[in-house]
Amino acid sequence: MATGIDGTTLAQGRPFLKWAGGKTQLLAQYAELLPTLSDLATYHEPFLGSGAVFFHARARAIIPGRAILSDVNEHLMTTWRVVRDQPEALAARAAELETGHSKERYYVERERFNTQPLDELERAALVIYLNKAGFNGLYRVNRDGGFNVPVGRRSGKSASLGIPSADHLAGCARALAGADLLCAPFTTVLDRARPGDFVYFDPPYMPISDTAAFTDYACEGFGRREQEMLRDIAVQLSERGVLVMISNSGNFELLRLYDGFEVSRVSARRNINSKADSRGPVTEVVIRNYR
Repeated sequence: MATGIDGTTLAQGRPFLKWAGGKTQLLAQYAELLPTLSDLATYHEPFLGSGAVFFHARARAIIPGRAILSDVNEHLMTTWRVVRDQPEALAARAAELETGHSKERYYVERERFNTQPLDELERAALVIYLNKAGFNGLYRVNRDGGFNVPVGRRSGKSASLGIPSADHLAGCARALAGADLLCAPFTTVLDRARPGDFVYFDPPYMPISDTAAFTDYACEGFGRREQEMLRDIAVQLSERGVLVMISNSGNFELLRLYDGFEVSRVSARRNINSKADSRGPVTEVVIRNYR
């Protein structure tokens, strides 16, 4: 078990959400690509999602010191804060939602999530429930910002949704102790990152083809302009002496944006496509400003 900067034990938390493009399956390949930070360095992750890389790095003392985790999705960041601060109550409420689950109930709860004022605990519980009961762990919104993912298929009437247990969330809370959790756009990392820090970016990927795009994670979308902004930020951070690592697709045009950076290829299996014969292994890239 790793220890943190203050000598306390760091829990080996693990993701509590399913997430399209999540990195759990890639952690073994990432092991040799992540740097080891000093006790004085801060870890930044501006596209947090399920946080698989954060939990992995925290458990292995790659992050011995401070962590600043952020995302533009305010419902996601509310959920992370409740996991950190109220894990037991959150686990209990999410379990209640699982007990009452049905296809019809899913759409009732989705409507309530989109239209009703809710306290943070209830909103976080609904994020977990909708994530586990929805199709393929997608978080997709319409132009008005409404969550619109359909209910997922279950293998049997008694099949579990996989709602995280109280012990699971307690481990996540311990790993998050002292972490700053912010709802903020990725561009604001420039306001926080200092020389010697490490920033891991996992943005919505640039599509490999015109039909492969998935950028509806936020109602503003994430297109080529945003990809170019991210490249510019990576360059500015590099000039500042900040370590940078970026996950993305193997799109040729994307790689041209990062001329001069170190590029490593990794293999992943992606299952977002609704057609089973269109799923399978794909090559992704990890872009770094260090070796």
